[in-house]
Amino acid sequence: MSAPDNKENDDPEHQDRLKLFSALGSETRLRMLEKLTEGEMHISELARSLDISVPVAAKHANILEAAELVFRKVYGKTHVLQLHNRNIFNALDIFAPSKTVEVEKGGTLLAALKKAAVVEVRNVRGQENIVSTNGEDGFFVYEVNGVFSEKNVSDFTFDEDSTVMWKKLQPVTFLKVKVKVKEE
Repeated sequence: MSAPDNKENDDPEHQDRLKLFSALGSETRLRMLEKLTEGEMHISELARSLDISVPVAAKHANILEAAELVFRKVYGKTHVLQLHNRNIFNALDIFAPSKTVEVEKGGTLLAALKKAAVVEVRNVRGQENIVSTNGEDGFFVYEVNGVFSEKNVSDFTFDEDSTVMWKKLQPVTFLKVKVKVKEE
């Protein structure tokens, strides 16, 4: 058995994964992302709150920006960072299994999904809805080529090769609210 080849993979998706996980592989950058959940911050303010130097914070900010986990706004010499929430939420999409199926031109998303997974379809208020995928009950939404569609799976048809991201809605914390009750 030979040692794995360490050559860089030229696949853009592979490069994006490397950037993402490299960015998340630092305690400092994770702390920066956590601070940015509170709202946008100047790099100098972020550095002060993490007790690191501004140049170190700027270096880490560059890595987070390259991984598209933060936005940078520049006002003269002031640099303000803000979370890029969609990319943070989509980071786990990397772990989704991938399957390739063929459908006839004009074939429906439902037909494609039935070829890719075990789906349970139920008529809900006059529309066919998938209520279970591979034995997991839940509510499901989908994107086609990065765009959410408002069409039902039975109504969405394909006229060209596409990539579908079939997503189960999971209870992900959007906002944590700590409520303190005043003593009288």
